[in-house]
Amino acid sequence: MVKKTKELNLTNPENFNLWKKFLQQAGIKNFSTAEVDQVDLTIGIFENQKLLATGSLAGNVLKYIAVSADSIGTGSKFNAIVSELIGRLALQGIFHIFVFTKPKYVTSFQYLGFKSLAISAYGAVLERGFPDIASYLADIKQPEKPVKKTAAIVMNANPFTLGHKFLVEQAAQKNDLVYVFVVATNAGLFNTAERLKLVKQGTQHLKNVKVISGGSYMVSYATFPAYFLDSPNNLIEYQTTLDALIFKKWIAPYLKVSVRYLGSEPLSRTTNIYNETLKKVLAPEIKVNIVSRRQLSNGEVISASKVRKMIAENDLSNLSELVPETTLSFIRDNLADLKNRIQKGMKIRGN
Repeated sequence: MVKKTKELNLTNPENFNLWKKFLQQAGIKNFSTAEVDQVDLTIGIFENQKLLATGSLAGNVLKYIAVSADSIGTGSKFNAIVSELIGRLALQGIFHIFVFTKPKYVTSFQYLGFKSLAISAYGAVLERGFPDIASYLADIKQPEKPVKKTAAIVMNANPFTLGHKFLVEQAAQKNDLVYVFVVATNAGLFNTAERLKLVKQGTQHLKNVKVISGGSYMVSYATFPAYFLDSPNNLIEYQTTLDALIFKKWIAPYLKVSVRYLGSEPLSRTTNIYNETLKKVLAPEIKVNIVSRRQLSNGEVISASKVRKMIAENDLSNLSELVPETTLSFIRDNLADLKNRIQKGMKIRGN
């Protein structure tokens, strides 16, 4: 029987239903808009119009990979579908690839050259190609002389507020060196380059603080595919556990980080779970210090989400109480552009 590889247009109802039914038979249940809308390309291996295997691409992430279990050559079809996706990315000049999958499929991906970054009870993340995590770490400039105590902070800073500044200052006072990793994602109102710039400007008075991009390894919620989870209730713990394991296994040992600082989270259930999961997973090698959030004189917690809301409402009158002068200046200079992003649908809710 001749097998053919075809692209599947998921906007076509017939193709989508065929694809969805096939994946459901393989135990995949999550077809939420948040997951499916990220898909750039879907391919299928067919034999006499029967779908035998499928896989999708979302940026440089492999998703929705499944192979029919009731046919001969399951392993070869798995290899074929993954190899086809790798080839499609190579044609785009993309040679660094991630896959998020169930732990039981880790070995299958390792046979195809993927390296495990982290494995938990819920899922695993693997990468293949270059630049990889070793090259990411090698690019981080370390101090010429040994330091006694090194700390780390991971922040989205969308945008950088006086609350973020307070957290960094607390860490800088108690440690010889502080790495501030800025999550790399353009899913928020302020893009990666803007946020990185604002964090650097807002901490330039602290000589023992190094601000660097989190690259692909300080992971934003938006980049964690979760289509294969049995329950959406597992999502937050799945995401944060992998995030913490990557930090614990790779980042902290290389940079000799012994403590990680977090801001307390009285407003967000999601971030509060994130904090608690980090404490559990990073222990005992890495101590977690949770610093009480900075508040306004009226007791209100300073938050980036409030800043974004004020931008949307064109209300900058009291913004100086929430952000440092460097952030305030950027907002004033780019207010029209920021409001235009909101009008085009950029979300301002969230942390």
